[in-house]
Amino acid sequence: MASFIKTVSFDCADALRVATFWAAALGSDVDEESTPDKAYVEAPGWGGPNMWFNRVPEPKIAKNRMHLDLRAPGGVHAEVERLQGLGATTVREGTELVVMADPEGNEFCVE
Repeated sequence: MASFIKTVSFDCADALRVATFWAAALGSDVDEESTPDKAYVEAPGWGGPNMWFNRVPEPKIAKNRMHLDLRAPGGVHAEVERLQGLGATTVREGTELVVMADPEGNEFCVE
């Protein structure tokens, strides 16, 4: 039997801040026991992986070696605007996708 992805984990300076962004971005909620040291977001919908956020002392200093790709069901432009309203920034715009960063600089793509 093969393994499956249970949780995607993020190291961050403020776990609650980053979890709040991702919960809003994905239409989920932050677990009520979450704190700035540790936070949890359960996957919304049909069973994607859950997300765990853990405070670490060191800052992010380089490009992610792994990132999330988000599918924008209502169109890329509208989703980019929505995510910017939640605190994301645009890193670079391509012809088929937009590279963005969450409030702590973790890159992800919107297509």
